[in-house]
Amino acid sequence: MNYSNYEKNNTSLWYRPPKVRVKNLIFGGVFMVKYSEEFKVKLVTEYLYGNLGYKSLTKKYNMPSTSPLKNWVRSYKVQGVDGLKRRNTKKEYSVQFKLDAVQFMLETGASYLETAVQFNLNNHSMIQRWLKAFRDQGIEGLKPRPKGKPSMSKKINKQKKKKRRS
Repeated sequence: MNYSNYEKNNTSLWYRPPKVRVKNLIFGGVFMVKYSEEFKVKLVTEYLYGNLGYKSLTKKYNMPSTSPLKNWVRSYKVQGVDGLKRRNTKKEYSVQFKLDAVQFMLETGASYLETAVQFNLNNHSMIQRWLKAFRDQGIEGLKPRPKGKPSMSKKINKQKKKKRRS
């Protein structure tokens, strides 16, 4: 991104979602941008019903890459506006669902994104993680792992109590 003409044309920066701060743009740090649903819908509709392509739109709205817009358009075509929404709650997927998604991808040769669209997921990187876990550990890798700090075993607790008594 070229910051040399920042002061000349700083209005294009206001198309960014409110979570992005101007100070981050000035220093050029690497950060993840979270785009609002309204912003996504605006760009997708402008792409589908306007006369600008991916590159022109991403340049117009000062986006670093065309990839997000391409993903949004694909999701919108299959799932509608729901495909552009961020899901705030982490959904737990069953082992069978994960296995079905991984097997679909392996059997059909579909990409991560195509598989995500097929299974109504808006985050194709989940499938990437599931596939890696499946290849590394088999079905066991798809099972949910316990969260939080593991509890101490009863043997260790008994040993500590004996030491305190001594």
